[in-house]
Amino acid sequence: MKKNIVKIDEEKCKACGLCIIECPQKIIGYSGKINSHGYDTVKVTDTTKCSGCSFCAISCPDGVIEICREEE
Repeated sequence: MKKNIVKIDEEKCKACGLCIIECPQKIIGYSGKINSHGYDTVKVTDTTKCSGCSFCAISCPDGVIEICREEE
C-alpha cells in the first residue's frame, strides 16, 4: 500500500491559508510554529487521511507544498 507524504517548506510558507481551505480532507492547519519571516506555518494534522489529491500544492501561490508517495 502506498502512503502519501506532504512536504511543506516551512521557511517559505506565508501562512495565506489557501491550502487549509482547499484540502477536501480538512487535515491541514496552522502549526503554531513561527518561521524566520514571522509567519505561522501550516502542517498536516493527520497524515493517514491524506488522499494525495494535491489540491493543497496546486492552491499554494508560493509552491511550498509537495506531495510524494512512498511504499509503507
